[in-house]
Amino acid sequence: MWRLKIADGGNDPYIFSTNNFVGRQIWEFDPDYGTPEQRAEVEAARENFLKNRYQVQASSDLIWRMQSLREKDFKQTIAQVKVEDGKEITKENATTAMKRGAHFFSALQASDGHWPAENAGPLFFLPPLVFCLYITGHLDTVLPVEYRKEILRYLYCHQNEDGGWGLHVEGHSTMFCTTFSYICMRILGEELDGGRDNACARGRKWIHDRGGVTSIPSWGKTWLSILGLFDWSGCNPMPPEFWFFPSFLPMHPGRMFCYCRMVYMPMSYLYGRRFVGPITPLILELRQELFLQPFNEINWKKVRHLCAKEDLYYPHSLIQDLMWDSLYICTEPLLTRWPFNKLRQKALEVAMKHIHYEDENSRYICIGCVEKSLCMLACWIENPNGDYFKKHLARIPDYIWVAEDGMTMQSFGSQLWDACFAIQALIACNMTNEIGSTLKKGHEFIKESQVKENSSGDFKSMFRHISKGSWTFSDQDHGWQLSDSTAEGLKCCLLLSTMPPEIVGVKMEPEQLFDAVNIVLSLQSQNGGLAVWEPAGAPKWLERLNPTEFFADVVLEHEYVECTASSIQALVLFKKLYPGHRTNEIDNFITNAVRFIENVQIPDGSWYGNWGSCFTYGAWFSLGGLASAGKNYNSCLAIRKGVEFLLKLQGDDGGWGESWLSCPKEKYIPLEGNRSNLVQTAWALMGLLHSGQAERDPTPLHRAAKLLINSQMEDGDFPQQEVTGVFKKNCMLHYAEYRNIFPLWALAEYVRCVPLP
Repeated sequence: MWRLKIADGGNDPYIFSTNNFVGRQIWEFDPDYGTPEQRAEVEAARENFLKNRYQVQASSDLIWRMQSLREKDFKQTIAQVKVEDGKEITKENATTAMKRGAHFFSALQASDGHWPAENAGPLFFLPPLVFCLYITGHLDTVLPVEYRKEILRYLYCHQNEDGGWGLHVEGHSTMFCTTFSYICMRILGEELDGGRDNACARGRKWIHDRGGVTSIPSWGKTWLSILGLFDWSGCNPMPPEFWFFPSFLPMHPGRMFCYCRMVYMPMSYLYGRRFVGPITPLILELRQELFLQPFNEINWKKVRHLCAKEDLYYPHSLIQDLMWDSLYICTEPLLTRWPFNKLRQKALEVAMKHIHYEDENSRYICIGCVEKSLCMLACWIENPNGDYFKKHLARIPDYIWVAEDGMTMQSFGSQLWDACFAIQALIACNMTNEIGSTLKKGHEFIKESQVKENSSGDFKSMFRHISKGSWTFSDQDHGWQLSDSTAEGLKCCLLLSTMPPEIVGVKMEPEQLFDAVNIVLSLQSQNGGLAVWEPAGAPKWLERLNPTEFFADVVLEHEYVECTASSIQALVLFKKLYPGHRTNEIDNFITNAVRFIENVQIPDGSWYGNWGSCFTYGAWFSLGGLASAGKNYNSCLAIRKGVEFLLKLQGDDGGWGESWLSCPKEKYIPLEGNRSNLVQTAWALMGLLHSGQAERDPTPLHRAAKLLINSQMEDGDFPQQEVTGVFKKNCMLHYAEYRNIFPLWALAEYVRCVPLP
């Protein structure tokens, strides 16, 4: 049976950590673990997910939750409450539901203080890892039989009814992920027509019905070329000479969005080398299975710009295609011939230098899963027996997650992000005497997870921003600073510093708080908004050169209302507790940040949420940020418009429900059947509470709270519903803890702010 190990570095000599692996969560299969009854419980959860997979596409994270509740011997001792129709919510009802949720959620905390959870959902995360291990010959050792079984289960569980696979678990089928999933199944041992419910045959038919894989998007073309299932001449150029560009050029790599930079860094190395893996009998079979015409007869030059309509979210402009054509026709033929191939060789060395720097400064985790597989493969190509590749292998378990729907690959984990929201929700419950040990462990986790040093050496020459004092999205070893993670981590430490240290632990040293403030201040743009990872400021027209077809806003850093609002709240609280530190800078920061939130509000009163779905998420953050800065309903037009936007969307059952389609379409779209989502209902409820709705008319608040209370399950949990996380406008990301954190937090704020009988 599978079990999760916490803060465990194991005995691998090629793994290292900056904080003794705090926050690390890795799965292992133990054939002797668990009783027959426990194993039967897991199997029942798997079958139930498969049976209902078209109704709820995201896992409920039951395998970890079963383990944690069993180890804690948790039993819900507080009776369930329901609010009957026509009855008012009493303070006792609301408080009881809140306490039930808090005790249940506390039992899900790991020994090192964080809340382990799945952070996945995109279906292009895992296959490249399988491809890489297949090419390098490490598939059997890294992914033995039980791992393969769970990966295949995941693929079966998330195959759409039409036979394809979506960009994410809730998405329509795409050529990109259908092709990746099909190849993955074949590599993992499925026969031509194998797989549960004829998975392979149905997937292949989906591909053939749309003309074969020649229309796969550019990332797919790259990986297929690496596998030997495409030809590099069918790819648009990714010249590694890009890393030579002088810093004054607008398209210098240091000006790019860090994820874009980190993806195309190893891609450019692989392209520059025209690397192709071993042409095995399986690869030859796949060449016949994936195309409608013989592989050797395909005119690769003509398929470079093809992209299946199902995948096309961000069409390339004519100017962009002309740029690719110029590189393809004029530049590449020169750089692959003497004497210019000397320049190509030097460029490959520079690209590899950057890859090694990223690897070392992320402890071989890398910035994310897409980059992980690419960087690992590049290290193997450079030296198959070298330490760099072995260090990469040691960090693969950091990405693996197992749930009742099988095994997948995480984005890179949301340990710190989830813990910050969890702690704020629990603090809001005002149950310190009952859950003090939970708060103390969470406090220690956050303190241990703060990044203590900048990246090594001359980090600016490697296009890295300061990171000392920041918090990452996951754990300290990851190393990449985020403005909103830093703001939320700072808020937690400040809130906990006002509580009894004998209960919640010793407060963080002021100098460490000052370092966090420095990070937040450094990421504000001239327009007042906050970028996420690095300062924004490159020319906006560069976004027109977006090389992907299925994402938006990937070339540059942008400013976001969520990051801006989090930072306002953190600095307002910091200023209250440390009024003498950088006072003028903080005052100016808050003024400019408020102006940004007001300026980016959409005329209908909404705010576009970039990291959650979507306008509901943006409203929660924005209203909270404005209110913390001293704005109120009477004095601020933006708050009044934001409140009006939320109130007009409240459903008949008292809740809010927004489709993930709001994100790519950039307009509010309700869930099918106007059903409600509990996480989004919690966001809207808290946004209204921030605005002072309790003093104006508490009726909408009562209706929302009633839905939350009546939706709570017998053990204090809340049901898993639609995925509510998103990135780059078109891809959803499942945060498994959200279903507990936000309904609990909203109920706590409701109890605190709304007068109840």
